[in-house]
Amino acid sequence: MTRWQANGLILFVALIWGTTFVVQQTSMESIGPFYFTGIRFLLGTVVVLPFALREVVRLHAGGYRFARRDKIGLAVTGLSMFLASILQQIGIMDTTVTNAAFFTAFYVPLVPILALVVFRIVPHWAVWPGGVMCVVGTYLLSGGNLGALREGDFWVIGCAFFWACQVVLVGIMAKRTRAPLTVAVVQFFITGVLGMMMGIGFEEVSFAAVFGAGFEILYAGIMSAGLAFTLQCVAQNHTEAADAAIIMSAEAVFAAMAGALFLGERLALIEYAGCGLILLAIVAVQLMPLLRWRRAHVLRP
Repeated sequence: MTRWQANGLILFVALIWGTTFVVQQTSMESIGPFYFTGIRFLLGTVVVLPFALREVVRLHAGGYRFARRDKIGLAVTGLSMFLASILQQIGIMDTTVTNAAFFTAFYVPLVPILALVVFRIVPHWAVWPGGVMCVVGTYLLSGGNLGALREGDFWVIGCAFFWACQVVLVGIMAKRTRAPLTVAVVQFFITGVLGMMMGIGFEEVSFAAVFGAGFEILYAGIMSAGLAFTLQCVAQNHTEAADAAIIMSAEAVFAAMAGALFLGERLALIEYAGCGLILLAIVAVQLMPLLRWRRAHVLRP
């Protein structure tokens, strides 16, 4: 898979995540955040597990075994996904969609910072202005008018840090293990189990509640978890985490489009400007490395 193909997959992932933002909020009318997260990701586990098992059998046939370091990395990746997912889901309950979308976008500039400081992965210089453009674009997309901070806003700010950790770790583990489907299913399983355990301890649930959020759970479990997060693991095996984070910021654009399509929301001129700035950042991050490659080959004697 080429870098362009991988980034195209990530753009499709952003489309799914953008539309999932709507069902994440509407689901809270029927079910609590822990049970929603737990059921959603256990459903994703069931969807991907057969393909992951086939992948493991293929690796074993080739003589590869997961080392202790791999298993620890997979566990940390799963824990990062759980913390990111649950903090975002809790935050959505006590903030506006505008604020939640803006604060979640903080993970975009955090990804190259974490990759550089913790793992010594140096991104292309275009990633830095691109990350800033994505955050500013998301702010404009929110209408440039964030309301007074609520408790939910701080939960969402926390989730942005753990989403950045998850994006960096997925890229590293997918490349290290050569098993992106296994990376996906392990993080789903850990997130699902932890979500159910927390739900048992802090929430009440009934079949009526699960049925009431049935569509949201199915969409978030099959499309967002089972499909989108799995494609993220596959694609990040062929592209850099910093590039992926900027492209995934397009989920804010797709969320706005979903709101217009399904909720009757309409974008103001400043919000269209935000969409344009995010898309410009994505294009710039894709083209700038190619310009450097072309200049190096043209000037080569």
